[in-house]
Amino acid sequence: MNSIAKTILDPIIIRYLKHFRSLGRQFYAEERMLQSLRIFLIRNKQHDLDSSLFDKWSSSFEMLSANVRRARQRIVRNFCLYRQRTESQCFVPDIYRFARPQPCAAPVILTPAQILKLLQLADECPSNAHTSLLPKVLKVAIVLLYTAGLRRGELLRLTLSDVSEKTGILRVRESKFHKSRLVPLSIDARREVRCYLKHRLAPNLDITPTSSFLCNFSRGQRGYTGVGLGGAIRRLLLRGSIRDADGRVPRIHDFRHTFAVHALLRWYRQGADVQSNLPKLALYMGHVSIVSTAYYLRWIPEIQELASNRFADKFGYLIQGGDI
Repeated sequence: MNSIAKTILDPIIIRYLKHFRSLGRQFYAEERMLQSLRIFLIRNKQHDLDSSLFDKWSSSFEMLSANVRRARQRIVRNFCLYRQRTESQCFVPDIYRFARPQPCAAPVILTPAQILKLLQLADECPSNAHTSLLPKVLKVAIVLLYTAGLRRGELLRLTLSDVSEKTGILRVRESKFHKSRLVPLSIDARREVRCYLKHRLAPNLDITPTSSFLCNFSRGQRGYTGVGLGGAIRRLLLRGSIRDADGRVPRIHDFRHTFAVHALLRWYRQGADVQSNLPKLALYMGHVSIVSTAYYLRWIPEIQELASNRFADKFGYLIQGGDI
């Protein structure tokens, strides 16, 4: 907390985060949003939250999607409900005035050709003395998102000690569902990580084991933020005119969907038992069960054709009137 500028909310935020983290919740997003609210109050020379200030804060991110805006508003409402337990007269936002939820947009599944084009664009990305690592950061980030199916937050939280150059295994610590896991990399991804580390471990950079794997040299060698990395990759997508049939630009989370769908495609093409492999995919992606994994398995024309052909090869004779 800022020790100079304070608000009435400061000690309550500290208690709120401490309480829920003691119950095993991480509350990273909650902490960011409450800090955003707190800074907003300070900039407006206010010490407490009321209806007009909440509306003004909400209007500061009107450019975001309705679901994102609603999620941020709900975080503040839940905090206010917690505060109301001890301060019955405190302000609590009216949930019926929040942004209306919208159906989630279907993911854009990238093709191998589009991934290759992105990697080429990353190599060609202009850099200078302050952004010398940018092309290499973008390239290794795309490789890990596509070949390992990492969540954006998992990639951003990787430290140098989490990446084993020798074994090619990533250690993802305390991710979603409070699960940690080891993620073995493919041969190509391992080679790309080794190439990146040759530049990342330069003497003029922070090479302590706890320093960020993705180094933002232009900002004092700090790690990338989600907005920073997402914005850089989006600029590559726009530069390469990479869109789906409806003209939509892929989101960074769509790489994780693409990873899962392409795993399914490989199994069908290899003649593998898809059902028995799904628990392995769930484990690799850090899911509690295959129910969560199924969310990522989109039905695309290539899978439809492969699945139909497999069914026809095994049971087609029944449709044709053959003997059992």
